[in-house]
Amino acid sequence: MQHPRDIAAPALSSLRKPRAEDGAAIWKLVRSCQPLDENSMYCNLIQCDHFAETCVIAEVHGEVVGWVSAYVMPNDPETLFVWQVAVAEQMRGAGLGAAMLDSIIDRDVCEDVRRVQTTITSDNDGSWALFRKFARLQDTSLDMQPYFTQALHFQNRHKTENLVTIPLASRMANAA
Repeated sequence: MQHPRDIAAPALSSLRKPRAEDGAAIWKLVRSCQPLDENSMYCNLIQCDHFAETCVIAEVHGEVVGWVSAYVMPNDPETLFVWQVAVAEQMRGAGLGAAMLDSIIDRDVCEDVRRVQTTITSDNDGSWALFRKFARLQDTSLDMQPYFTQALHFQNRHKTENLVTIPLASRMANAA
């Protein structure tokens, strides 16, 4: 099995925890990555400040080219919920998304994490490809079920968000 950290994105300078000063650059990156939902710049600042331990930035020569926002679920410390993944167009297809996810689950704060969850609309091909690839690299599969539905939760203003769950097979085996 090829480990995500063994996939070197071209000219990648660093994967690191974000700082509040990174909020504007992250906001700009997310805006360039359609169809991602744009959060406010303030939201990105809060993510960088309050959730730095479970978020990651990828940089090339000081430019932010990748971003993952995530958090350990307060009501389920065995679950890392991935809020958003953004990869600059010039870095797509190089394994950067999976490498960023892997860098988060390798942190001490995620020591008890046994699964990764996210939500994805059915038409977001990029996210489906990333999370299927991540599941393969973790030597597991993903489960999907409707979570926030178009009619009930979004009043037909947004497509259904499917809850995707990826068990971390190696951690499940170690816990047994």
